[in-house]
Order: sequence, then C-alpha cells, then structure tokens
Amino acid sequence: MGLIEVWAPNAARVDVEIGGARRRLEKRPAGWWRSETNLARHGVDYAFFLDGDGPLPDPRSAWQPFGIDPPSRLLDHALFPWTDRGWQPGPLSAAIVYELHVGTFSAEGTCDGVQKKLDHLLSLGVTHVELMPVSTFSGRRGWGYDGVDLYAPHEAYGGPDGLKRLVDACHARGLAVILDVVYNHLGPVGNYLARFGPYFTKRYASPWGEAVNFDGPGSDEVRRFVIDNARLWLADYHIDALRLDAVHAIFDASALHILEELAQETEALSARLGRRKYLIAESDLNDPRLVRRREVGGYGIDAQWSDDFHHALHAFLTGERAGYYRDFGSLADLSHALQHAFVYEGQFSPHRGRRHGRSTAGLPGRRFLGFLQNHDQVGNRARGERSSQLLSDGKLRIGAALVLTAPFMPLLFMGEEWGASTPFRYFTDHQDPALGDAVREGRRREFAAFGWRAEDIPDPQAVETFERSRLNWSELAEQPHAALLDWTRRLIRLRKEEPALADGRLDRVHVAWSETNGWLVLTRGPIEVVCNFRADAQRVPLPANGQRISLLASAADAEIDESAIRLPGESVAVVRGL
Repeated sequence: MGLIEVWAPNAARVDVEIGGARRRLEKRPAGWWRSETNLARHGVDYAFFLDGDGPLPDPRSAWQPFGIDPPSRLLDHALFPWTDRGWQPGPLSAAIVYELHVGTFSAEGTCDGVQKKLDHLLSLGVTHVELMPVSTFSGRRGWGYDGVDLYAPHEAYGGPDGLKRLVDACHARGLAVILDVVYNHLGPVGNYLARFGPYFTKRYASPWGEAVNFDGPGSDEVRRFVIDNARLWLADYHIDALRLDAVHAIFDASALHILEELAQETEALSARLGRRKYLIAESDLNDPRLVRRREVGGYGIDAQWSDDFHHALHAFLTGERAGYYRDFGSLADLSHALQHAFVYEGQFSPHRGRRHGRSTAGLPGRRFLGFLQNHDQVGNRARGERSSQLLSDGKLRIGAALVLTAPFMPLLFMGEEWGASTPFRYFTDHQDPALGDAVREGRRREFAAFGWRAEDIPDPQAVETFERSRLNWSELAEQPHAALLDWTRRLIRLRKEEPALADGRLDRVHVAWSETNGWLVLTRGPIEVVCNFRADAQRVPLPANGQRISLLASAADAEIDESAIRLPGESVAVVRGL
C-alpha cells in the first residue's frame, strides 16, 4: 500500500484523483489529510480536489511531467541506480565554483547536455558546479527563479532522473554540485500553494511576489515545507550544497530564524548521511551574522556571496556609476573589499541614503564568494552584456587575476573563462499572453529610466532572446578567446598550487594602490598580483619581502606569456602596455 497525503488545514474535504478513480482522504491532526491505497506507486498520476475545487497539483509533487499544471506523478527515489556511494565532496573553503544555466549551457539545453561538457570543466580546474534553479517553472525556458513546484525538477531539463544522472556523473568525475534554491517567493503562474494553506503573508512585502509565511499563524508547516525541500535536494538528489537566493527577502521575526533552523537541520543531515552538506547565502544586507557560528550569535550558514567585491571591481574596471554602482568606483573601495569582503561595514551609502552593513572582523575570507560576473550582474543589464562586451582583453585578465587570487572562494559564470561573446539575457516563456505582455512592458519601463529606447530592449518572451543567450562553444579555439581561457586555467592552477592563496585569513591580505597612477598590488604571502589599469607602461613599486612570485596584468596587455605568471620579483617591476 502506498500513502497519499497533503497539508490543507482550511479545507473541509480533500479528495485525490488517482488511477482513474476519485477517493476521499481522511482528516488527520494539524491540518493533514491522508489515504493509503495500492494505486499509489511509482509513475502513477494523481491530483487533489479541495472542497470539490480542482484538479490541483501536489504542493510537494516530486514529478511534474506536464509542467506547472496537474496532474502530479508519483516518484520512488529508491529506484535510481546511484554509483557515488563512496563520494565525499572536497572542503567548501577550497572551492572554485562555476555557475551555469542548464538551458543555455549546451546545445541540448538539458542536464544530459551539461554532462557532455564536464571534460571542459575538469580541464579548467573548477571543483564545484553551481546550477541555477531547476524547480518546475512556467513554460520551457526561463531563469528558474519563478519556480512553483519546488520539489519537482523541470521536465524540459530532463526531470528528476536527468538531474540525478548529472549529479552522479559530476561525482564520478570529482566535481561537487551546488543547487540554487529560492525560498523568498514563488512564481506568479502555477502557484497553487495559497489554495492549500497559509503559505504566504501580507505582513511583509517582497519585490517579486507574496512573501512566504515563516513566522505567522500556520507557519510551522510552512517552515517544514521549506526545510523538507532542502533535505530532498541534499539527500534524495545527492546535492552537495544549496545556494539560498536573496535571503534578505526572507522575513522571519521568530526567535529561531528559518535560516538558522535550516543550518541546524543541514548539519544534522550531514551527520546522518556521513557526507558533508553546505549552505551558501545571497544577501544584500552586508550582515556577517549570516556566516558567523551559531555559538556566537550567528546563523551558521557556511558562506555568502560578496556583492561589494563585485561592485567595487566592476565599477572600477568599467567606469559605470549608475544604480548601486554609485557607491563604488575607486581603488580604495577595491582595496577595502579585498581585505574585508565588504566595502560598506556601517558607513553611509549614497545609493541607499543611510548607513549600510556591519564589520566582518574575525571572519576568514573563505566565508565569502568573490566574482566579476554572475547571472544577476550580467542578465539584469538591459541587453545582458557580459564583461567581455564591456572590457578590453587586458582588463578581463585583471578581473580574472583578482577574482582567482583574492582570499575568497572564486566563482566564474559560464563562458566567462573564455570571454564568451554571447550575452546572457533575461528570458521567459509564460503561456499566459497577459502575463507575457506585463513582463515585456515592465522590462521596458525599468530600463527607460536609464535612457534606453523600448525597441532596443530584448523581448523576454521571444525565443531568439533565449537562443541568443546560449553559449557558442566553437569560440574556444578562436582568438582572443583561447588566450583568455589559457590565462584562466593557469590562474586556477596557481591558486591550487600556492599555499598562500589557500590562506583565508584576511589580516594577511595586503594591498597597495595609487588612485593617481592607476595601479594596485595585491600581496598574499609570496604572491604579488601587480595590476596596471592605465593604457601605457609604468613602473610600480613593490614591497621588499624577499622571495616572491609576481603575477603581472595590464589593462593594455593583450599578450601575456607564460613567464608573466611566475616572474621572480624585484624591488621595482615594469608593467608594460602596448
């Protein structure tokens, strides 16, 4: 006999339609309904009716073969033939993360297509593959942050088995897998949760939709819904770490914050499985309590993204000052980010019009991820321009050098390693024409404030917007892509081979710079990263610290030979331009 159950505390009657028949569920304590039936077995479709209203998909549906709408399909996770029994992920502190979007990473646009590219990731030297969200969302194509069936991998990507095959293949090749999950909101189409119970609240306002109810009446089961979802990915799909999207939009006034509870549960799951599992947060708050240990009042999350490092690096390299880049742009900002992870640790933020952030004192660099690009910072631009469309080859090399020698865990966005010419644009596939029009017009209004003409904004609903964002793998053998790829590979190899670059202690990071002359020297033990941001050659004073290895990168230097990555240091280095 199999079990069918659902939480629907407000319903007076719940029925399930399964195997061509409809049967009534028995009411249980705490708003649960359940029924045992021999029809509940792997591969059988079913749907719920609440007080006669339906059909509705299961809020915890593990398989949505027809997309966001009912029916759901039963899935027996025990049937998948895993081969990773002895797998243990490497320490997160040593991670080199590669973020990718399943739908645009390969020609196939599936998990199996990603699997075919694992040799490239291995030759690059990355250790962790981070997947943008894969929970079922509206249509076939999208970023995944509007998921509505949080337990069911998107069928267009290969569904449950496709994701499991990818994770199993990654583990067989020594690659850990990080999955991006969204617990701050759900998508606008196919979101049936409110029909079942108090999953959402009007007490808080989310910029992307109704806020999830983590602290109001009925929130105990909502919290369990989210924690069980995390356990599903970590246990049933063998995912090694979860990246928690925009936790600043998770509102919880409980004494035990949902993030702290999630960290506790993840730690307990790691102990039970005998395999370490990790949590990584994205936050706009510059609040180090996220990653401080619970014993000292933190939430115990393992790491978080450092947007300040990205903003400081991007703003200086590009000269952009619009939006939040208004708060950045100097070498002093970049220097502070390299030594503290955050630029704003309580200072006044002109962009926000208030003080922002808190000191990271006492935290190691390995609690933060640093990057020049990610899906947000590329895709949320009007035309989805990558750094390769905004920077010269020399500045791309500087950006790569600083990301891969910084004291943080480095993250690369797919195609960044070779300076991909393809953009990464915002794309959707909403089947509701009214919603598609609303998304299209909203996008145009958003960027009209920055002076863009409506006709120049790519239509998110257009197939070509999605297709244009697909990586062009033939570029790897072409110049200047091949040279940048080689540079990135050698930087990753240097990071792995030099012990000083694995030292996450921020008090051992030293930075010298000149705003006037446009140079910066990052020193980490014997490693010196000498950056010339000017278009001409100049002499850069180096600290006298004995034997060292100097890594030279110049904004005007399109050709850097092998010696540039292991040049014996002198008291003064000449950084050439062209």
